[in-house]
Amino acid sequence: MADISEFRRVLGGFASGVTIITAVLDGTPVGMTCQSFFSLSLEPPLIAFSPARTSTSYPLIRKAGRFCVNILEAGQEDLCRQFARSGTDKWRGVAWQPGVTGSPILDGVLASIECDLERDVEAGDHYLTIGRVVDLASTPGKQPLLFFNGTFQRLEDGSRSRLEAA
Repeated sequence: MADISEFRRVLGGFASGVTIITAVLDGTPVGMTCQSFFSLSLEPPLIAFSPARTSTSYPLIRKAGRFCVNILEAGQEDLCRQFARSGTDKWRGVAWQPGVTGSPILDGVLASIECDLERDVEAGDHYLTIGRVVDLASTPGKQPLLFFNGTFQRLEDGSRSRLEAA
């Protein structure tokens, strides 16, 4: 069995984007920061994210049955930290608009992906949550907020190359 600290160190070397998952339950917005997010299927269009089983926000998102994945843009570190805290007013000073699902789309994000909750499965100390994409949008020209080796990172030169399918 892998040592937990070694597991964290090795997997921390995998850069990931940072998201805030949002929903509205009984007229009240709820949300949480989530780093474990990925595209799951093109047909049908599905995404997945993995909230901790100890999360106090995720049960509210699950109960809402619909949610928005807000992909954070470089420079939104403070917003990320605000939604990562428990027991605080995560929505203080946060501008947002309701999407087609009614879920909050946060102002200034790189992209938003609105979903209906397809299912979730217990997976160790997390859930694997699958969402069926209902609507999505992005803002061209923005850079993503990245998390790598325990710190926020930015793309340095913005250079790009296209990955060609084999």
